[in-house]
Amino acid sequence: MKLNRPSNNDFNGTKFQKKVWNYLKTIRKGTVKTYKQVAIGINRPKSARAVANAVGKNPFAPKIPCHRVIRSDGSLGGYSGKGGVKTKKLLLKREGIIV
Repeated sequence: MKLNRPSNNDFNGTKFQKKVWNYLKTIRKGTVKTYKQVAIGINRPKSARAVANAVGKNPFAPKIPCHRVIRSDGSLGGYSGKGGVKTKKLLLKREGIIV
């Protein structure tokens, strides 16, 4: 089953949030990135904390895969989608990522 991903027109957020959310759509299934890696990916290398805030405000979880973003220390961080971190762990497990 393929999920329809929201388009830019569906986003209601700041320019920075939209940039982060668009980047999240590029993270492939079965892989994870850190908040720092996302910050570097959007050319804002010192903005890892702001990236974490934007990820936490993602209105389209899990269609926009914010569950694929973890902390630099390897811990999960948060998950604003339904079910919280428990759901994040389950989604990652389904993609073959052991956490």
